[in-house]
Amino acid sequence: MRVPPLYNPAVKILVWGLAALLGAGVALGQAPFGLWWVALVALSLLIAMGQATSPFRVGLAAGTGYAALAMFWIVEPFFVEPEIYGWMAPFALVFMALGMGLFWALGMSLGARLGGASVSRAAGVAVGLFGADLLRSYLFTGLPWVLFGHIWIDTPLAQGAALVGAMGLSALTLCLAVLPWLMPRANWRLPAAGVSAAVIAGLWGAGSWQLAQPVPPRATPVNLRIVQPNAPQDLKWRPEYAEEFFFRHLDLTAQPPAPGKAAPDLVLWPETAVPFLLDRAGDGLTMIAEAARGAPVAVGIQREEGLRYFNSLAMIEAGGKIGPVYDKVHLVPFGEYIPFGDALARFGITAFAAREGNGYSAGTERKLLDLGRLGLVQPLICYEAVFPQDMHAGRRPDWLLQITNDAWFGEMSGPVQHLVQARFRAIEFGLPLARSANTGISALIDARGRVVESLGMGQQGVIDAALPGSLAAPPYARWGDLPWLAGLIAAGALVWGLGRKSRVDRRRIGG
Repeated sequence: MRVPPLYNPAVKILVWGLAALLGAGVALGQAPFGLWWVALVALSLLIAMGQATSPFRVGLAAGTGYAALAMFWIVEPFFVEPEIYGWMAPFALVFMALGMGLFWALGMSLGARLGGASVSRAAGVAVGLFGADLLRSYLFTGLPWVLFGHIWIDTPLAQGAALVGAMGLSALTLCLAVLPWLMPRANWRLPAAGVSAAVIAGLWGAGSWQLAQPVPPRATPVNLRIVQPNAPQDLKWRPEYAEEFFFRHLDLTAQPPAPGKAAPDLVLWPETAVPFLLDRAGDGLTMIAEAARGAPVAVGIQREEGLRYFNSLAMIEAGGKIGPVYDKVHLVPFGEYIPFGDALARFGITAFAAREGNGYSAGTERKLLDLGRLGLVQPLICYEAVFPQDMHAGRRPDWLLQITNDAWFGEMSGPVQHLVQARFRAIEFGLPLARSANTGISALIDARGRVVESLGMGQQGVIDAALPGSLAAPPYARWGDLPWLAGLIAAGALVWGLGRKSRVDRRRIGG
């Protein structure tokens, strides 16, 4: 496949437009669309296009088109107060999409350069795209959102994440897409595509078998109540509504279990659920304890320490006693804090300094909460569930607990993609995950990533359910992404070696 040189402006526009469309086609594999087969074909064509013409320009256009469709929810926070922030929305979308495009452009161009001009150039493009996924998952605090591997979440192939993680599924996706273009003859490409289809079918069967295996029940049953108050973000902090939403939490907590359901052993409230600080709660904590009738309540709450503020999860026990507290460690840059804000304060610029009360300060410790007979719990606040690399330290928990407020991100793609991340964490670590989200999607997820029960977007209510059992620690829970960093280096070296051999062979033939 050879695309005309990009000399003619009309050809340039055509090529860039086609690349952007292919990038958008890859995005159709992500939630809420779930068209993984469309994504795979689009990715394969994109790799072919990247090896045939300017990979930097193609990558920039394709990555921009990909992010613009897959992450268009990024504009939603600016419309919570549109009269103040609405004008920023298009700039946020454009710059975010161009940032993704730059990752793809650099990955594809560097990979193509390593591969040279032979079929190894296509392999180089694929390796470069994998490197882009890996790099953006860690660089600048990381954003492992809408990875290539996430397209498999609603298929049995997602079970492979227990072995290789979502990052490993990204590598698999790129291998399947690039295989036809590694063939030295054009008439071999269709059979190679058949091999990719056969691999998918085989992994589909293996994943189906895995899903059919029973999950052992918990030795000590834990009955949960997950509260979803559905407090719209544009109303949540208004004084005339704040008290109403607090009492809504209390009413949902106090309501009797449905027929056939057990009384809860633990109640979960979402992130930043209450209109007061943990340190200045008045009668609030006692009211929470009374509503729970003796069951502890995991409450998303803000707290202060001097001039610093923390986004926290606190266990409220009988009588309003404060139990274990966890402060969010992995904060959202520009959303919860301004990078280098505290450093600027040393020069007298305090408007962005968390230590001056402007934004949140990060917690100092990623810790587990010991809830006695309820188990050892890994707390995750909001998008901390996006980062599997933050969950490899120390003792293995018994289950995962996420509290979040996805009201910021609209009702279409953002909250659904966030749920996808939670499901992958359950698969990767072989642990059930209970999730309380302000406006949805609250869910109970089993150790294979299946949603056992859920409350959809915009619904008010509770989930009363027994916590599913755990599995033995899968390989990914022990290894993490380290093998994939080594694999990226090895693949890059192999592509370079094949490309160099091809260049030497051509010079010999020409000489």
